[in-house]
Amino acid sequence: MAIDFNASDRTTLGVEWELQLVDVRTRHLRQEAQQVLADLPDLSRGPGRPPLRHELMQCTVEVVTGVCETVEEAMADLQGSADRLRAVLEPRKAAAMCAGTHPVDDWRDQTLAPVQRYGELIEQMQWLARRILTFGVHVHVGVRSKEKAVPIVNALAGYLPHFLALTASSPYWSGHDTGLASSRSIVFGALPTSGPPPLLDDWTAFEEYMETLLRAGTIASIKEVWWDVRPHPDYGTIEIRMFDGIPTLREVGMAAALSQSLVRLFDQQIDRGYGLPRPPAWVVTDNKWRATRYGLDARVITDGRGSTVPLRDDLYELVRELGPVAARLGCAEELDAVSEVLDKGASYERQRAIVREGGTLNDVVDALAEEFRTGTPGGG
Repeated sequence: MAIDFNASDRTTLGVEWELQLVDVRTRHLRQEAQQVLADLPDLSRGPGRPPLRHELMQCTVEVVTGVCETVEEAMADLQGSADRLRAVLEPRKAAAMCAGTHPVDDWRDQTLAPVQRYGELIEQMQWLARRILTFGVHVHVGVRSKEKAVPIVNALAGYLPHFLALTASSPYWSGHDTGLASSRSIVFGALPTSGPPPLLDDWTAFEEYMETLLRAGTIASIKEVWWDVRPHPDYGTIEIRMFDGIPTLREVGMAAALSQSLVRLFDQQIDRGYGLPRPPAWVVTDNKWRATRYGLDARVITDGRGSTVPLRDDLYELVRELGPVAARLGCAEELDAVSEVLDKGASYERQRAIVREGGTLNDVVDALAEEFRTGTPGGG
C-alpha cells in the first residue's frame, strides 16, 4: 500500500486549538457551537479547512490556523480568530476557555455535534467515544520528505512527557480531583488507535502497518489513527497531539515553538548523517504515565537501563539545547515560556492552587476564562 506524503518545503506550522464554550453565569458548558459557527459564516464555511470548525461535542469550537512560516504568524492567526469568536460570544453571555477537561461538567450532559463522521465514531466506539469530553492542542510541523517522517516521529516519542507535563491542565473530572495532572490523557488514551506511536523502521514499515490495520478492519482510513505523535501524509507534516488543552495564547506559542524547534533539530541531524534517538517502547509508555500522574514533578526514564532524572531538570536542559535552533526560527521568545511555566506552574498546578487557597471549581472556571481572555498564565 503506497501512501503519498505531500512533503513540505520547510518546517512550516499549523495549530489546532480546541476551545470550550461556557456560560459566564452558571460556568457550565453551552451546547451552542452550531449557532456560534453560523454567526461567523466567513470563518466556518467554505472549501478546505476553515479557521473555525465543529468538534465532537456542541460545547466545542476548534480554531485552526492556516499554513504558517513562524510561531509569531501562527499566534497572530489564532488571535484574530479568537477575537472574532469572542465578539460573537459576549452578547450571548458566553465565553471561551481551554483546559484538557471542564472542571465540573459531565460528559453525559453534552450534545453531539451534527457531523456525520462523529456519529459514526460514536456508533463504533460507544462509551469510549461518548465520554470524550476532552480538549487538546495539536501542532503540525512540515517535514521535507517521507523518509524523514518516521525517524522524527520515533525521536519525538521520547518527548511525550515533556509535551504533556508543560501543558497538563485536566486535574479535575466531573467535579472531582483525579489526583492526576492530566485526566484527559487517560480518557482519550482509551481509544484503541490512540496512545504512543509504534516505533517503526521506515516509511515502508508505516505503509505496511496501515495496510494491515485497514485489512483487519481496525480502521476505515488512516485518519482514524490518533497516535500522540503521527505522520500526516495529506499535509506533509508530523502532528504532535500530546498536548492537553492549553489555556493561554502564550502557552500555545510555547508548544508550537517547542514542536517546531525539535523537528528542525532532528531534520538537520538527519541531513548531517546522524542517527536519531529511538527510545525503547516501554520507556515511552512509562514516561507518558509518569507525566500523566505527576506532571512536572515526574522523574523520567532516560535509557533502557532505567536511569531517571527530574523532568524539570530535563526541560531546563532541553530549552538550553534548543535555544540556537529557536533563534534561527524566530521563536526563541516563545520557547522561553517553558522556563516561565517551570517557575510559575503549569495549568494543573494553577488550578489546584485556587482550590487549595479556598476557592471553588467555579472559581477555577472563571480563572481559565480570564487566562484565555488575557492570553497569559494567571490572567495578568
